[in-house]
Amino acid sequence: MSPAGSSDDWYERKPRRPGPGAPRAAGRRPFGASWWGAAWVEALEQRAQLDPNRLPRGRTYARTGAVGALTLAPGEVLADVQGSRRSPYKVRVRVREFGEDEWDRLLDALAAEIGHTAALLDGELPSGVADDVRSVGLDLLPGPGELQARCSCPDWADPCKHAAAVCYLVADNLDADPFGVLLLRGRGREEVLAGLRSRRHSYASAPTSAPALVIEPESDEGVPAREAWSRAQGPLPTAPPPPRRAGRPAVLAADPPPDAGVDLRALRALASDAAARALGLLQGAVLSGLELTVEQDLARRAAALLARGEGGADTSALTELAHRAGVPGRELLRRALAFRDGGPEGLAVLDEAWDPDPATLAAGRTRLGPGAAARRNRVTLGERQLRLGRDGRWYPFRKDRAGRWNPDGVPLASIADGEVGALEDEVDSR
Repeated sequence: MSPAGSSDDWYERKPRRPGPGAPRAAGRRPFGASWWGAAWVEALEQRAQLDPNRLPRGRTYARTGAVGALTLAPGEVLADVQGSRRSPYKVRVRVREFGEDEWDRLLDALAAEIGHTAALLDGELPSGVADDVRSVGLDLLPGPGELQARCSCPDWADPCKHAAAVCYLVADNLDADPFGVLLLRGRGREEVLAGLRSRRHSYASAPTSAPALVIEPESDEGVPAREAWSRAQGPLPTAPPPPRRAGRPAVLAADPPPDAGVDLRALRALASDAAARALGLLQGAVLSGLELTVEQDLARRAAALLARGEGGADTSALTELAHRAGVPGRELLRRALAFRDGGPEGLAVLDEAWDPDPATLAAGRTRLGPGAAARRNRVTLGERQLRLGRDGRWYPFRKDRAGRWNPDGVPLASIADGEVGALEDEVDSR
């Protein structure tokens, strides 16, 4: 170990972190929570024929937070890994890409399974796809000699512990987006889906070699109206229980014409949103969303993306929604937070200023604490603020470093006298 004053290879006695964007925090959480993530780890440890002495050290490095954000591209993974030197090492893990003939076989196999095709076009990658691919002599997961790891460190092992750490963290990436396993083989999600849609369209338009079998329906003489009307009414059938999840949008056999102005991803998102709202009404929701204005509905859709999945907000979908709506991403995030915590009323207090009863403002100053100042419907103390909505509730806000006021939690009910200092505890407990 070099002395702390050396120029290039000093060692820090603290967790190694190359900077913001690390894919996982320090800890012993296992790799591969999803089927695809676990299958990647199994292939890495059992089939890829990598140095077994370096893999345990790679797991340790991955768990200490030493690896920066991963970049997955066709046939490769790139990342910075902080080792014992001042500058992070550059790691590149190459994965053998499939050739054109192999991709044709792969897509033909997937297109032949309509259930898997529908799931893929809906943005899912079911585990059964692995069997479809193996049926044509291919494997999406790496086999012997298909992983080539390179690192800028002086270790000659294949792989070194830095590259091994990156290999393990690919499993976390596949947990979040299993389509990454296709990208590592050479094609991204949209390219794969376009190939599947093209094949499904070809299957649907192909002429049949035999004439269609026509089944003549049996004759039905019907029932006289008088007899039908005089029958005793039977009990109505029991309504079936609502489904546990909303239905999927229908799979289109082919892409719309290029000049049609239809974006399939946006169309699927709208269809999925409509299905989710319909299910909510079936399950007893009071509001359908149809009563909202365009601005309110945009905030509602963005708020739904904040809670998607266990991993937190779907940032890529939020960014895309902001771009399509022509709204800055940061502003859409503020609206989403306001709508998530307070609905349309919470959205209104973002911009609306009005003059409530002075006695009501006095109660707000009491809740916020000594020294709070009131102006119109807003009570401010330092970086904290309460805004009174027209529904009688107080909406907490907090100022960020750029001086913007952002929503800071669910609204508080009307404030009673004597509730001094209650705001901080109530907000911080959320």
